[in-house]
Amino acid sequence: MDTCVEPIGRIETPYLHLKECPRNVEPGGPLCRLVIDHAYLDAMFRLSSGQKILILYWFDNVDRKRVQQNSRKTGELAGVFALRTPNRPNPIGAAVVPIEKIEDDSIYVRGLDCLNGTPLLDIKPARAGE
Repeated sequence: MDTCVEPIGRIETPYLHLKECPRNVEPGGPLCRLVIDHAYLDAMFRLSSGQKILILYWFDNVDRKRVQQNSRKTGELAGVFALRTPNRPNPIGAAVVPIEKIEDDSIYVRGLDCLNGTPLLDIKPARAGE
């Protein structure tokens, strides 16, 4: 099976180091910017401020072979599927957040848990309960 994922843009956050990142998405956190590549600007059609979206992103420079690690929150050892660690076989991050505003090639949201420059993989409308 050949699987290929291409970013649709990048995420700008205030976080330059993993130690600075929150452990989870923080709804009241700092403003973050989803910068959409020009080839995908038309895909933003009908998105609107206040709408909840599911954001998928790719954690760069992580240990993809690690299957267990200590929780940053509790210090207890756990499998990576039981944690929100970026170290995992497929380092995909996910967040459901409301759109703060949309300007030109950018969607603004709050409180993402990723480093500045993180590749943006996809955006979808959030479903009820997410």
